[in-house]
Amino acid sequence: MQGGSLISVITLISLSLPVCAHQDHHGGIRADQGNAKLAPFDIIHTKISSEGNTALFHMAVSSNAGSSKPTATGQLAGSHVFSYVWPTSIDSYSVGFEHNAGILALAVTSHPDFDDTPLFDENGDGDVKNDGAVWHSHWVVLQPNERCGEGALGVVDIAEGAKPRLPNTWPGLPILLDSPGWDPIFNGEIVEVRVPFADIGVVEAASFDGVTAGLRVHQSVHAPLLCVVDVMDVASGDLSLPGRVNR
Repeated sequence: MQGGSLISVITLISLSLPVCAHQDHHGGIRADQGNAKLAPFDIIHTKISSEGNTALFHMAVSSNAGSSKPTATGQLAGSHVFSYVWPTSIDSYSVGFEHNAGILALAVTSHPDFDDTPLFDENGDGDVKNDGAVWHSHWVVLQPNERCGEGALGVVDIAEGAKPRLPNTWPGLPILLDSPGWDPIFNGEIVEVRVPFADIGVVEAASFDGVTAGLRVHQSVHAPLLCVVDVMDVASGDLSLPGRVNR
């Protein structure tokens, strides 16, 4: 084969290969690599985009998204949750909670010690009560909670006897948590979730951020129930929600 022909073949092969994913993240928030100790939680890019009446929540990490999960403790109190989170400015009312109940965030979580998706059988074994370790999605409402630690966030608790507005797929726990059943998709360094909205405009007008974090069930198992105890990485660096949908 002539040198020129060989170069042409190599060029064609190189053009047919996928571009390195790290170089192919457009829009949203680009984050510095190496800010988290664990590569599966080291955010390098996150964005939210809309397609018709569906919002696509996208996050890319240094490598192997979803490959690291918490170790089971054998009990609910003190157990751990790993999560990929998109905090947003979307009004919590839009997904079934009260107006402005806190920071509405979409979270993809894994926690082997409990199951909080009673309507779904994620591992397909016929038992809907043993799927907590399988990555799954939630809406959560977050607020600062000093009982979780100074300056820490927690999932908002429902006071005993209170009857707030809740989504139809609320799993019955005394916190502002929804289990809508949208399956997260993991592909190499990327995790994505597609979420339908009756009014996609509320998403398109929103701002957002990206966070990877560890949460822990408080020893009291209520008030607080679920605290953010280990923020692994924040896409913006300061949780300022600088991302804009479709930009």
